[in-house]
Amino acid sequence: MSQNNMLAMILAGGRGSRLLDLTNKVAKPAVSFGGKYRIIDFPLSNCANSGIDVVGVLTQYESVVLNSYVAAGGRWGLDTKDSGVFVLPPREKADEGFNVYRGTADAISQNIDFIDTYNPDYLLILSGDHIYKMDYDAMLEYHKEQNAELTVAVRPVPWKEASRFGIMNADESGVITEFQEKPKEPKSNLASMGIYIFTWKTLRKVLIADMKNPESSHDFGNDVIPEFLNSGKKLVAYKFEGYWKDVGTIDSLWEANMDLLGKKSELDMSDASWKIYTEDVSTPAQLIGKNAVIDRAYITQGCIIDGTVRHSVLFTGAYVGEGAVVEDTVLMPGAVVEAGAKVTRALVADGIRIGKGAVVGSADSENITLVAKRVKGEE
Repeated sequence: MSQNNMLAMILAGGRGSRLLDLTNKVAKPAVSFGGKYRIIDFPLSNCANSGIDVVGVLTQYESVVLNSYVAAGGRWGLDTKDSGVFVLPPREKADEGFNVYRGTADAISQNIDFIDTYNPDYLLILSGDHIYKMDYDAMLEYHKEQNAELTVAVRPVPWKEASRFGIMNADESGVITEFQEKPKEPKSNLASMGIYIFTWKTLRKVLIADMKNPESSHDFGNDVIPEFLNSGKKLVAYKFEGYWKDVGTIDSLWEANMDLLGKKSELDMSDASWKIYTEDVSTPAQLIGKNAVIDRAYITQGCIIDGTVRHSVLFTGAYVGEGAVVEDTVLMPGAVVEAGAKVTRALVADGIRIGKGAVVGSADSENITLVAKRVKGEE
């Protein structure tokens, strides 16, 4: 266990349905990001950098790739004698006959025995599908200074987006006085980041009572946090000021990738003081052809470029053929844009081929075009 006796649990079992075809066969936290990473790399790297050495990853839907990926804890330095990343699938059967977590709180309840094995003082609960860098140890120090039983990481969001989030209303001292789960008329724009630190003994009692409640949906937002408030427990808001992005939609995933191209990107992937660790893939270096044109692009190893790439992110093994133009686009691992094709404001899924001379996307489109099936070109 870490020196502060805190264990982390990452909720990585959601369907990720808003990412459409990207999550048909791969769990959302295992979706590729930023050239060579996966989304799950961020919370796991944050744990490693924060000195948290025991992490449970709660998986569920389309989890084969995710399970095998996180089981290799050495990617984040979490594979020593006293540390580890543990895959925790659901154990209780639903009415349909297969094992399932009935809600976010139920995911923790089903693993109380795992948590009790380590006897932590504090439990850190994380969403597995956000892009950010954060020192959880600093958040824990705040939790202890405030003598809180629950600390929620929060950050302001645009008012027009506030109804998409759990909203924490807090007084001047940071004490949370009210919680609104995705309200139609939010009273503030202070959004929960889905990052919680609980005092474990207190949470354990609430979870056991919640398990026995037939009217509960066994969810943190709908049930557990309201119970903490209603019973007078102290909840505080921890204000986070760094980069954070919920990549739950195609547009937001595209935006997070594009954020890497900013001249002063808040998400500095080359920051040696807070590294984001990932799988070390053995591939050749990138190959830039003599006629290639590149303007502000993020290009990973194994890419071959003979065409034009502007303001785009190319993942491992992507290919851009001669005369092809790729603008404001994300090419995921192994994506191919054949000669003469034009791709604009798009996200091209892993291994997808866009045929010779094809035209995909538009600079005037309101939403990002997801390309998840082969696009035929000129014969």
